[in-house]
Amino acid sequence: MKRKVILFLLCLLLPVGLCARPAEASTTAFDSAAAASVWSAALAYIAPRALNPVTIPQMTLWGLNGLAALDPNLNTKLQDGEIRLYGPDRLLLAVPAPAAKDAAGWGQAAGKVAAAAYAASVPLQQAGTQGIISNFFDELFNHFDPYSRYEGPVQAAQDQLMITGLAGTGVTLTSKEGRVVVASVAADSPAANAGLQPQMVVSTVNGRKAYPGMVEALNRGMAGLPGTAFSISIIDPTDGTDSNPQNFTLKRGFIPPETVFVEPPLGTGIAVLKIDGFNKGTGDQFAQALASVMAQTPSPNALVLDLRGNRGGVLRQAVLVADTLLQSGPIAETNGRDPDADQHFTAEGADLTEGAKIAVLVDGQTASAAEILSAALADDGRAVVIGSETLGKGLVQTVTSLPGGGELFVTWSRVLAPRGWPLQGLGLMPQVCTSNGPDSLNQQLAALAKGHNLLAPVLAKARAMRPPVSIDAMLALRANCPADIGGELDEQAAAAILSNDKMYQAALLH
Repeated sequence: MKRKVILFLLCLLLPVGLCARPAEASTTAFDSAAAASVWSAALAYIAPRALNPVTIPQMTLWGLNGLAALDPNLNTKLQDGEIRLYGPDRLLLAVPAPAAKDAAGWGQAAGKVAAAAYAASVPLQQAGTQGIISNFFDELFNHFDPYSRYEGPVQAAQDQLMITGLAGTGVTLTSKEGRVVVASVAADSPAANAGLQPQMVVSTVNGRKAYPGMVEALNRGMAGLPGTAFSISIIDPTDGTDSNPQNFTLKRGFIPPETVFVEPPLGTGIAVLKIDGFNKGTGDQFAQALASVMAQTPSPNALVLDLRGNRGGVLRQAVLVADTLLQSGPIAETNGRDPDADQHFTAEGADLTEGAKIAVLVDGQTASAAEILSAALADDGRAVVIGSETLGKGLVQTVTSLPGGGELFVTWSRVLAPRGWPLQGLGLMPQVCTSNGPDSLNQQLAALAKGHNLLAPVLAKARAMRPPVSIDAMLALRANCPADIGGELDEQAAAAILSNDKMYQAALLH
C-alpha cells in the first residue's frame, strides 16, 4: 500500500507520460527540439555560475562527446568555424558554429548534431532522447567537480519527494491502555499547526470510531493526495466518555522525512540527539527535539550531537541548527564567481541549551552540511568534535529546473569555516581523534585530564590552512586522524570529556 502511494505521488510530480513503463528500445524519432531546449537552458545557466570559468563552446563540445561514449564510431569536432560530426568513414553533418556567448544557438546546434548521430547509430536509438540528453551532461560534468550533475525527470521527482516528504498529516497513532492515542506529531506539519500533541486520546478518525486494533491501518491511511482532508476527534482522557470531542480537520501536506532522533542518554545528565540528514524540516525538528530533552527533570547538563554517517543536505538547515546552539558568532562563509554565491551566515538566535556542554560525533562519512555545522561549533568554541577526519565536501551547488522536468546541480561556491579554512578536500580535523585506536585515545584523554590537548599542533595547522591547498598538504594533515567509520570509542570519549570540566575545556582549544 505504501509503495503504491509513493509511486502515485511520484507520478503527480512528473510531466505527462513519464510514469509509463519504459520500452526496451526507442521506436520513436529523436526529439531534437526537446534536447536543444534542455541544453540551451543548461548552458545559459552554467556559464556565469560555474565555480571555474568555462566557455559555452567548450561545454557544448564536452557534452557532445557523450555521443561517442554511447557509440565509439562517432566523433564531434570544432573545425573551420563548424561543428562537424564524423561517422566511422565519412562526415555526417556540419553545422555553423554560433557566436561564443550564444547559449541558445549552441544548444540548438547540439540538438541538430545529436539528431544526425541518432539517425546513423543503433546504440543512440537504443538510448533514446532522454538517454542522449543525460549522456551529454555526464560527459560535460566529467570536466567539472564530483558534485555538479544533471538529474532526469524521474530522478528529480524522486529526490523532491525525499526532500519534501510524502503528503500526510504529520501525526502517528499508537495504542495505550485500551485507547488510541497520538504517539508523535511531526514538526511544522498540518497536525502540529492545528495544535495536536502527543498523548492526546483519539475518539474518531474520518468519522469512524477508532479502536486499538486499527492503529496500523489508521497510520497507513495518513498518507494521501496533497490538499485532501483528514478529520480526527480528540476527547478528554479524564472524562471516560466520548462526549464533547474536540474536532480537527487537517489538510494533507508534504511532510519532510524525520531526520532528528532522540537517542538514549549517554550517561547521567548527557542527552543524545542524532541527525542523519538535512532536509527542509530538519531545523524545526531539531529545535523541537532539543526543547523536549532540555525540558526533562532534571534537565541535562551536556549534549551529544551525533552526525556520524550524515551526508549533508540543505545548507540553510545546518545553519538553523547551529543558530539554536550559538548565541552569536559566524557560522560559515561561501565564495564564488557569481555575486549571489557570496554569503555570510551568522548566529542570530539564542543558545537553547543555556550553555550546556556539547560534543559532536563525526566520522569519515560526515559530509557537506554536517561538516559545516561541526566546523561552526568547533571554531566558535561551542563544542568538542570527536571522531575521525570527515569527508571534506566544501562545495555548494545551485539548483535549477530544466525544460522537461529535469534538474541541474552546478557547483558555484566554496565553503569556508568561521576561522577561514576550507572544508573542500581538507575536511574537519576533530579535537579528539578516535580513529587511531584505543591506545591513542587513552593517551589523549590522559593529557586532557592534565589540561593539554595532544592534537593542538595539528589542529592549529589545519585551522591556518587557506585556499588553495595542495592535495599533498591536505593528505599529510588528514593522515594524523584518518577517516574511519564511527564506533564505541566515540561514545566513550564523549562520556569521559563531558563528565569532566577540565578535560572539556582543554579539548575545546578556544
